[in-house]
Amino acid sequence: MSYNVEHIGIAVKNLELSIPLYERLLNSPCYKTESVQSEKVNTAFFLQNGTKIELLESAEPQGVIAKFIEKKGEGMHHIAFEVPDIQAEMNRLKAEGFTLLNESPKQGADNKLVCFVHPKDCNGVLIELCQAIV
Repeated sequence: MSYNVEHIGIAVKNLELSIPLYERLLNSPCYKTESVQSEKVNTAFFLQNGTKIELLESAEPQGVIAKFIEKKGEGMHHIAFEVPDIQAEMNRLKAEGFTLLNESPKQGADNKLVCFVHPKDCNGVLIELCQAIV
């Protein structure tokens, strides 16, 4: 089964500066901002030809996004794929030998359940699985 790209996550130091930059770049307004306490991030979303771009700013100095930026700088953080059944996909990936960064789906941004696949198993790319909460 193939899955659509749900969004592309981009780590930024400062949403206040990055939102206007991406509005100019994409010629499109930011349609939503949200704080995600489980991930300790603040997010901003853009929609471009059916694909979402998610800007991620660390909500605290030692948060995962702050650590990512300190190590790699601002830029591409992850690619998210929409799945119809996140638990089934997590089970399939575990059976295939992939390392999941969380044991069960957790609440993410944009009313989604999420799970991350370790980048060491995906050629250095952090993969997010997401399923809409109905």
